[in-house]
Parts: sequence; structure tokens; C-alpha cells
Amino acid sequence: SGFVHIKNPHLDMMDEDILYHLDLGTKTHNLPAMFGDIKFVCVGGSPNRMRAFAQFMHRELGLAGDGEELADICAGTDRYAMYRAGPVLSISHGMGIPSISIMLHELIKLLHHAKCRDVTIIRIGTSGGLGIKAGSVVITDMALDSFFRPRFEQVVLGDVVVRNTELDKDLAEELLACSKEIPEFPTLIGHTMCTYDFYEGQGRLDGALCSFSSEKKLEYLRRAYDAGVRNIEMESTAFAALCGLCGLRGESSRTPLP
Repeated sequence: SGFVHIKNPHLDMMDEDILYHLDLGTKTHNLPAMFGDIKFVCVGGSPNRMRAFAQFMHRELGLAGDGEELADICAGTDRYAMYRAGPVLSISHGMGIPSISIMLHELIKLLHHAKCRDVTIIRIGTSGGLGIKAGSVVITDMALDSFFRPRFEQVVLGDVVVRNTELDKDLAEELLACSKEIPEFPTLIGHTMCTYDFYEGQGRLDGALCSFSSEKKLEYLRRAYDAGVRNIEMESTAFAALCGLCGLRGESSRTPLP
């Protein structure tokens, strides 16, 4: 049907669904009127970047005005920022799995309540590159955990729940084809490794703690590369799992920093 699915029977028994961290709700806002025609959602870590991206899309789509007046739809909260440019929604998700998970739960419910159809969601931003040129764009076909497994593990009421982390391969190929129009940004499809930490979890030697040698770091990164990993970040497994379960056509596109 193309609709965004929610897999929570308890929501049907609620008189009102409050999207607390987005400062929206089913009684306080007319979500179908506000968001019913959204077709694309782009999410990224930084509120300022997502505002700049929304302004860019505003200009690219030829919408009235210069985009400088775009208002933060979530201005009533300081957790996330959300901007709209025509059929494109631009939302920040912060850093790490806990932060993006909270945002995605409420975003997916928003799209469901708004009766959106055929929505594509793309995560954009920066990452750490592995064996590729800085400034390249990595389009993720599969998100891997720190053991190089395509899975997202979450503890729910004392039980370990395992979810699949494959992303939409057709969408990945479409994005790769689009990249041919922008040759100054080398683009490739590869696996993305998701960690729970920016420092030790990603093999950095400059954190407040470091429990390994530089030799052990390099050996681990070589194994990651051999497993198909081309970039490392902290959100992709949760992103892939939630999008897949709820019928969202999802993809992640990240640029490794120097």
C-alpha cells in the first residue's frame, strides 16, 4: 500500500499520541495537513546542517523565497530540529544509536499518523573512512556491528532482540547512478560499521581512555576492511533496522572526513 507501518498494538488504544521529543501530537496538530504529502525525509546529526540542507532543497526545488525564513517545526523542544522544503523533510538526530532511535520512533509515528505514502528516508552526514579517499561518498548497502555482523541487537525487558540491518539495494543503485552527475565527489557502495562510541569503539588513540596498542588498532581495521567496511559511524544499524521493519525505503549516504 505504500503506507508507513507501525508495529505497536498499544497505540490503537491511546486517545492521543504525543511525539514528545518533536513537540508534536495527534490532538494538538493536524499531522495529515502538515505532513501528508511528504515523500522524502533526510536526517543527519547536526541541527545547523539540517537547516542548511533544507535551505538548499528549498532553492533546488524553486520554491518561493530564498529559504532563509524556514522555521524549525520542533522549536518547542531543544532535542531535535525539523525543517520542511516542499515534499522534503529535514531532521536532525544527534549522535549515537540512543539519540537516532528516539527520533526515528517518533518520526515513523508522525509519518504514519500523517498517512504518508511511498516515503524514502536518507541519512546524510560525515563519517570515518576506511581505505578510501577523504571526501568520497559512501552509500551503505548493509550496516554492520562491531563484530562485522549485519544485525542490530537491543535488550528489551531483559531479552536480546536481534534485527536485520540490510538497506534498500535498489535505492543504493539509484543513488550511485545519480552520483555520476557530480564527478567531483567519488562515490561507492559499501558496508558501514556502526559503533557505540566515537573513541575506543572506533579505534581512536586520542580519547581519555585507550586500552589497545596502535598495532592492534590497525589489525582490527584491516579485518574490517576485508569484511567490506568502507566507513565507520554510530547510527546506521538502528537506522537500518527501524526503517526496514516499518516499511520505509531507507538508505545512508556518508562522506568520510580527512
